[in-house]
Amino acid sequence: MRRKLITTLVASALTAAGAIAGLAVTGTANAATCNGYVGLTFDDGPSGQTPALLNALKQNGLRATMFNEGQYAAQYPSNVAAQVNAGMWVGNHSYTHPHLTQQSQSQIDSEISRTQSAIANAGGGTPKLFRPPYGETNGTLQSVEAKYGLKEIIWDVDSQDWNNASVDAIVAANGRLTNGQIILMHDWPANTLAAIPRIAQTLANKNLCAGMISPSTGRAVAPDGNGNGGGGGSTTPPPSNGNCTATLSAGSSWSDRYNLNVAVSGSNNWTVTMTLPSPAKVLSTWNITASYPSSQVLTAKPNGSGNNWGVTIQHNGNWNWPTVSCSTA
Repeated sequence: MRRKLITTLVASALTAAGAIAGLAVTGTANAATCNGYVGLTFDDGPSGQTPALLNALKQNGLRATMFNEGQYAAQYPSNVAAQVNAGMWVGNHSYTHPHLTQQSQSQIDSEISRTQSAIANAGGGTPKLFRPPYGETNGTLQSVEAKYGLKEIIWDVDSQDWNNASVDAIVAANGRLTNGQIILMHDWPANTLAAIPRIAQTLANKNLCAGMISPSTGRAVAPDGNGNGGGGGSTTPPPSNGNCTATLSAGSSWSDRYNLNVAVSGSNNWTVTMTLPSPAKVLSTWNITASYPSSQVLTAKPNGSGNNWGVTIQHNGNWNWPTVSCSTA
């Protein structure tokens, strides 16, 4: 699963991705209904191909976990920051991609600790997830992971993109994902880049959304905006007041904004207060009567369109989801 950069293939993949980018509109629109979440993961970055991969993911409303090697985080620090700015999550994939199960505890510690530092120094935050190279693990490795508070993440489906899998095969592998499962892909293969629009369409057709990987369970869950663990699409426990509950779930996502769906249960006569983290702003709403007591607070009331509504939020660099509370009128 090592880097095999082939310039001509990358160029052709960019052309192919652009040619089929029209699929993204349907895919991201359908993805607003999430019957489950899957974890898209990309190993071995960042690289010179990372910006093209991030653009393809953003254009198709997908978020993913990028398992970076420390040596490349140090070489391409701006691309680590770009991963975060694009709404991706960043994990640790060792510093030099060795067979860690053949190394001593001190060597393993060096591989992991240097990568934690390289990613943090590049603006990627402190990773909470670790992908062992080649999926190889043992008790010594797991003890070092625990020292750094890392959750070990393997995969449920191997796309085989590292083994020259075709675009069709990569898309088909993503089509085998079910709720909570994780797929292995890589930052560098040209066919992976070309497959992104069709991956988005395939997931949308199954009402699956690209989620984050919970550092608690190691499974794919609804994004919580900050990578600190999954609320499964709702706050935990759902804030409530009286006899109603407001539950959030992810909708479509773009580089500068994202949609949230809100479902109210327990009452048909409700008021939901949504408080946004600064400097995020509400751009638009649907199926509610909205008012704004302050720049960071939205008050929503029914407008006759039922108990399911939504908002488009301009994140302005803060991907944390708003908090919601519900009261009966």
